[in-house]
Amino acid sequence: MADPRPDPESEPESVFPREVGLFADSYSEKSRFCFCGHELSITENFGSRLGVAARVWDAALSLCNYFESQNVDFRGKKVIELGAGTGIVGILAALQGGDVTITDLPLVLEQIQGNVQANVPTGGRAQVRALSWGIDQHVFPGDYDLVLGADIVYLEPTFPLLLGTLRHLCGPHGTIYLASKMRKEHGTESFFQHLLPQHFQLELAQRDEDENVNIYRARHRGPRPA
Repeated sequence: MADPRPDPESEPESVFPREVGLFADSYSEKSRFCFCGHELSITENFGSRLGVAARVWDAALSLCNYFESQNVDFRGKKVIELGAGTGIVGILAALQGGDVTITDLPLVLEQIQGNVQANVPTGGRAQVRALSWGIDQHVFPGDYDLVLGADIVYLEPTFPLLLGTLRHLCGPHGTIYLASKMRKEHGTESFFQHLLPQHFQLELAQRDEDENVNIYRARHRGPRPA
């Protein structure tokens, strides 16, 4: 999810001149990243409208690095990314052979779509759709092989909504990968220590001490709720 949540960290001031990008009140910055042999060109549209959704956060880069280092197999897998922001994680999954649905709130979809068009070849399996946790997850199927999220756990009122969305989307044999900056002041640890383990088998897959980013892998404990 993105706006209307408060910014978990203040946005850095840009050293680039302001320019009109996708949104009239924004300035755009383009960054290049390389993962799994793919060079990604990601545009971030900073401004009051997108808020936290504009940035490529450390947790997203950590998750992409993890997929590369662990050689996570996306080929033929049905994948969904939540709270995608720039879409970098879902884009990488699509380039790695996944059939990917990249989601966020409606306001963010134009930014994601632009990045998908810039990085995923025509015919690539990457679609962009709106998804509001706890509201319309049931219009999506409940059989995803992989559910992805980077830095989406930092506002406690959304935790039950996110949990319900994860329970619905993750297939009976599916896997969830969540990368998160561990911000104690935002209750992030509580989500992973207390809420998620109630319904999923949870393990810490990777810990980046320098960036204070954890990557968790989760699977259903038993038969899913109806």
